[in-house]
Amino acid sequence: MKVTFVLGTTAGGTGRHVQMLAAGCAARGLQAEVFAPAETQRAFPFGPGVVARTVEFTDRPRSRDGWAVLRLRQLITRSGADTVHAHGLRAGALTAIALAFIPPGRRPPLVVTVHNAPPPAGVTGAIYRALAQVVARGAATVLCVSADLEERMRRAGARDVGRALVPSPTVGPGRVPGGGPPAETGPLGDAGGPGADEADAVREELTGGTGRPIVLAVGRLAEQKDFASLIDAARQWTDLDPVPLLAIAGSGPLAESLAGRAAPLGPEVRFLGPRPDVPVLLAAAGVFVLPSRWEGQPLILQEALAAGCPIVASRAGGIPDLTGEDAALLVPPGDVDALAAAIRRVLTDPALAQRLAAAALGRARALPSQDVAIDAALATYRRLTTAAPGRAPGPAA
Repeated sequence: MKVTFVLGTTAGGTGRHVQMLAAGCAARGLQAEVFAPAETQRAFPFGPGVVARTVEFTDRPRSRDGWAVLRLRQLITRSGADTVHAHGLRAGALTAIALAFIPPGRRPPLVVTVHNAPPPAGVTGAIYRALAQVVARGAATVLCVSADLEERMRRAGARDVGRALVPSPTVGPGRVPGGGPPAETGPLGDAGGPGADEADAVREELTGGTGRPIVLAVGRLAEQKDFASLIDAARQWTDLDPVPLLAIAGSGPLAESLAGRAAPLGPEVRFLGPRPDVPVLLAAAGVFVLPSRWEGQPLILQEALAAGCPIVASRAGGIPDLTGEDAALLVPPGDVDALAAAIRRVLTDPALAQRLAAAALGRARALPSQDVAIDAALATYRRLTTAAPGRAPGPAA
């Protein structure tokens, strides 16, 4: 069996997930290839046994999208792939259009994984709703990372909708949360993870040995993650003694505006930039916060669970599916007062923090492994190819 993966520009979880699937297919003896922009291939090297070909398209509509469709049609026709698996609504819609120009006898079935909710409103939201309809009509199967996304795609008209398993990969073989280079630490939660001395060193680095608790956030500095609300929440705990340090790791388009928003708080907020040592940051943190306005199945949240970190998060998208009601304090998205109150509770109630940490480790043990996720994807590919026998093979690539 030959599987072709398609994805666009990505800064985090989607690229790591495709990296895992492609390597897993190759390790199981399947032919695997990835069609992606050169930027994505540089950020997420797909390793031995995986053929990577360049198709340039971004996460926003561009006038050059027509060329991307033509390129995809050409590459898919030449590849003779048995299944095409696109990741994200943009990649899924462009691939669906490309496949529509391939004769039915040579057209492989399309799987699309929807990793994230679209922006809720505005022009961008309208564009993504249109993309969802294209995907719903063109995909044989749509896999979603959370129940709310499944419902969205059913409303858009998708015929076959299922759950995508997106485990957090071990930290090391790819890029790490926050956009840093590969880390050298082992899987979170195992014996190769960070030790107490490493966590102490990071606390010393960030707080100067003052013993201040660290409120940690990690992610792209973009609207989705809503770090603006977290910075506003930090104004409500300056009366604590010692005053907590808000540390935000990552980079993105809102870096300058967020820095301006945090300026009145002075040294109480630190922007760490991309960090290769996120596991150590999690081990050093007093609480991990994910205040996203919309989410899919965030890998950084899975890593926080596996690190046994007390968690405060927004009740958005697939977050409650990951944490349950016991492994995090969940608050409404965008509610600054509720966010500040929940963080204050964790910082001032050691027993609560301990219960959350223990529950996080319990939830982490129940998360699917990479092998389970790869096997689930392979089962989907086999089901689709079995359901469409007799498809004429395409020419060799």
